[in-house]
Amino acid sequence: MSREKTVQEERTSEKAMRIGDVAVQAKTHKTWEQWFALLDTAGARSMSHTEIAQYLRKKHGVSGWWSQMVANTYEQSRGMRERHQMPEGYQVSVSKTFEAPVARLYQAWNDKRLRGPWLPQETITIRKATLNKSLRITWADGVTSVEVLFYEKGEERSQVVVQHSKLADPRQAESMKSHWKEALERLEGTLAPPQALASPSAKN
Repeated sequence: MSREKTVQEERTSEKAMRIGDVAVQAKTHKTWEQWFALLDTAGARSMSHTEIAQYLRKKHGVSGWWSQMVANTYEQSRGMRERHQMPEGYQVSVSKTFEAPVARLYQAWNDKRLRGPWLPQETITIRKATLNKSLRITWADGVTSVEVLFYEKGEERSQVVVQHSKLADPRQAESMKSHWKEALERLEGTLAPPQALASPSAKN
């Protein structure tokens, strides 16, 4: 393999790592680079998406959702799939770490009243909610799907990963990626503790 090809693969791998090493290792017991090396050795470059996912499930005990994610990310890292392209359309993923406990972050998503100020979408449908862990949402268009994953990073720190799938084309994928980045910035503003008001000095 040429040095030029190796460098290109490394750059593509970095772009493909939308979910961090900490999250993927916590759920699958391997980092992205470990999965990429293992799949290369297994000959996954010549496998279909389904074959890669089945290999991960049967040989390495990776759960259904994560076997799909690892397979998709591997295919993107090796140039076997367009950026954001998935079997059922296009998918984008955005993550952000907040200075807030995971329970508070989850509530900001799950409670419609708290969600309104930073995500003004009245017609979204939460299909499934797992307390402080995940939400599965039908987006306002009634077609695309959003999965939200929550990770505890400490008593007062947590991370959210937003994956928006079944998008029609690269243009919509890039548009929604920007949308979610902006939404998470607004969410951070709602989670920030209010500034303490200075008490006026007592006058004698």
